[in-house]
Amino acid sequence: MTHMLLYIDQISEGYVILITGLLIVFGALLTLSLFFKFGLPVMLYIYKVITKRKDKKIKDIKVEADEAFTGEIAAAISVAIHMYLNEQHDNENAILTIKQARKLYSPWSSKIYGTHNKL
Repeated sequence: MTHMLLYIDQISEGYVILITGLLIVFGALLTLSLFFKFGLPVMLYIYKVITKRKDKKIKDIKVEADEAFTGEIAAAISVAIHMYLNEQHDNENAILTIKQARKLYSPWSSKIYGTHNKL
């Protein structure tokens, strides 16, 4: 009888853990979705008020090109980055030497001694 009662207690404890975990996960998802829906626009509005910036539309932003930046400069920068990244890796010998370690006798790993009490 006590064995059956213990089994029922374990099952009910499992349900409590399951429901608690689900509540935490879905509560966190609900909180994040509410924050991104309502909290973020409010924070952006407060940021605009503090910095006193005007809204700019994409068509109002002008792209300024640097006439002095040519393809040769871009190529020189990309070659320098490529050489720098390839320089960071050492070329090492791929041969591995494995030495077998001497196994010492340990009573802890012995199969003679049982770890379970036999009734």
